[in-house]
Amino acid sequence: MQHPSPLDAARLLAGRWLSGEHLDELPAHLRPGSPEQGRAVQALWADVIGDQIAGWKIAATSLAGQQHIAVEGPLAGPVFARRVHGDGASIALASNLMRVAECEIVFRMGSALAPRAQAYSRDEVLAAVQSLHPGIEAPDSRFRAFERAGQAQLIADCACTNDMVVGAAVSPDARVQALPSLVVRARVSDGRTPQGVGSNVLGDPVQALCWLVNELSATGRTLEAGQFVTTGACVPPIPVLPGQRVDADFGWIGRLSVGFA
Repeated sequence: MQHPSPLDAARLLAGRWLSGEHLDELPAHLRPGSPEQGRAVQALWADVIGDQIAGWKIAATSLAGQQHIAVEGPLAGPVFARRVHGDGASIALASNLMRVAECEIVFRMGSALAPRAQAYSRDEVLAAVQSLHPGIEAPDSRFRAFERAGQAQLIADCACTNDMVVGAAVSPDARVQALPSLVVRARVSDGRTPQGVGSNVLGDPVQALCWLVNELSATGRTLEAGQFVTTGACVPPIPVLPGQRVDADFGWIGRLSVGFA
């Protein structure tokens, strides 16, 4: 039985990401058959594209999101430095098939959390957080029918990593414990005003952060100091088109805006 080559799969997927092209699925001989094989592909992207991992994202943090892409739980994936943008950025949608904006609470780490046998506690994770930020993600998949690609291929595809806008830093304080009830309000330039709450993200964005930390730890990966974690959509994903703009208000965490070109 021939085992798929993680490097060949990573070259194919990362190459499509760089060129803005999509595919139906990986060729059978390159297709990962398990989450472990998917992670082996994901782990090679940074070298293939010659870029740093600036942070980590969590896909499918809501039950609706998990059902939409037919996975049993959330998925972790890297966010690469070349696709991290600041407040007010303009993001190109020409090669983006998903075309959604996701308003997300972002945590930046002040100290590294290395793999270990015992799970990290909520207090340990929060003690490692340096700052919070408002964020808007514009995800995309290399698979045209991403909702049918399956868990292993989606992990290999870095959990639909693409563009991430990260706003200004704010220091964590006691209000972090109340993030489930934080209301996030978005305004789209066409007049739509979608909103949501922190509890849409695995019940609590801090819980999502803890999940990501322990997912990386359990699979032998380190969450480095300076890297961020974007925790999933507080507001249901907002369909966007070129020429539109989204402004998002995260209350005490701050505001940010992004344009789509």
